[in-house]
Amino acid sequence: MTRPAARPARILLADDHTLVRRGVRLILDSEPDLTVVAEAADGAEAVAQARSLDIDLAVLDISMPRRTGLQAARELARIRPGLRILMLTMYDNEQYFFEALRAGASGYVLKSVADRDLVEACRAALRDEPFIYPGAETTLVRTYLDRARSGGPLPDRPITEREEEILKLVAEGHSSKEIGDLLVISPKTVERHRANLLQKLGLRDRLELTRYAIRVGLIEP
Repeated sequence: MTRPAARPARILLADDHTLVRRGVRLILDSEPDLTVVAEAADGAEAVAQARSLDIDLAVLDISMPRRTGLQAARELARIRPGLRILMLTMYDNEQYFFEALRAGASGYVLKSVADRDLVEACRAALRDEPFIYPGAETTLVRTYLDRARSGGPLPDRPITEREEEILKLVAEGHSSKEIGDLLVISPKTVERHRANLLQKLGLRDRLELTRYAIRVGLIEP
């Protein structure tokens, strides 16, 4: 008796560039064991989709409007702890790599070589194995994950997750009222967070906050 084939892994794909999503979808849907069942254009939409859909893997761009892929990954790790997460990025940057691991991702794929690495990375993530773009040491990944799982000390973050959310939305040009509505907090609380950000980062105004947000990859220039 022939055993029925296992169903393909169901993937949520999030990227704010339609052409990128289309290309990545073509790569994934051409594989018999992978299928894209949902797409999102920003991190907030990705979280909403993951709440309501049966998915096995989320492939998230790091830089997206409203909520970055890293912010979305943190939320998904909280609300869907069994969900595998893979980061897709144009940045060959060690800081982003470690932030991705901290956020709960098991892999980090460069867009420039997605046609070569993405399928392998998806399969590794679904096996709960770490994946990193060639050139970095897998042992480094395993050491970091072991430290994180055992409660060992991790590198300090310069700002809190909430401050990061505020920073991103300020840099995108949202008013305090708009930010308050998006995050369900008062405009006064937004202003307090903004003042704390300026003080912590040694910056003077919205323009400098925006430059900082670009530098650390929260928004694209």
